[in-house]
Amino acid sequence: MSKFLTKEAVQQFEAEVKHDYQAMESVLKPFVRLRNNVTGDQTKFPVMGKGVATLRGASQTDVTPMNVDHDRVPVLLSNFVAPEYTDIFDQAEQNFDERRELSQTIAAAIHRRCDQLVIDALNASAATSIAVGTTNLTVAKLRTARTLFGTKEVPKGERVILCHSENMESLLAETEVTSSDFNQVKALVQGDLDTFLGFKFVEIGDRDEGGLLKAGNNRTVLAWHKASTALAIGIDFSVHIDWVPEKTSWLCNGILKAGAGVIDVEGVVKIVADETK
Repeated sequence: MSKFLTKEAVQQFEAEVKHDYQAMESVLKPFVRLRNNVTGDQTKFPVMGKGVATLRGASQTDVTPMNVDHDRVPVLLSNFVAPEYTDIFDQAEQNFDERRELSQTIAAAIHRRCDQLVIDALNASAATSIAVGTTNLTVAKLRTARTLFGTKEVPKGERVILCHSENMESLLAETEVTSSDFNQVKALVQGDLDTFLGFKFVEIGDRDEGGLLKAGNNRTVLAWHKASTALAIGIDFSVHIDWVPEKTSWLCNGILKAGAGVIDVEGVVKIVADETK
């Protein structure tokens, strides 16, 4: 059988990969400031400081500007690939199931990398940290995070908490979360993503890319406001398929150019949770 792919077969593979990537979108993309089509290896996100209104002076006197601070926070972009050699097309162009498995593998690797960029940026920030004590993720710690955001007047909408499945297990064991006397959100009780104390919960498990930071039994749970953290994409996910004679195989490669950064550290809180059982 010829080693050369027909144009139709290449297009079919690309369509399947892109479809799976969209279906398995990064779980954190919707919860950060997103900038697409960035040119170069760096972009800057504007940050505007606070202003204070003052009494107006006498008629026709000059006004005093608030002198609001302006800043531009840089975010560096890096290049990522998700390559895999395969000879699946040597069998038959109708071998769609095996091709689909490879497309899912490439897509999953790319969307996890997008998430990890955000996680790493949040971990690297000088955000306020809630001490571990001797407890896992608890309602008391969530209340503290809510108070920290409230003190800094972080907007109540679009607050997010990213936790591990171990942390969610601990949280669901608390009466205030699972009892309808305290919480009317049934979806959280069922283990789905939902809100509690004004936070939208996103749950992940162990990831080869690193996932949530863990030192010993202590894991860092991340809470942030959407406007505080940014994801910049220079080259969104694309697929390249090339024949490599030395390998007598096709090289199927997923490509991404992206970077993430914390734009306003006041909108980020780290919660240290003890997962000891």
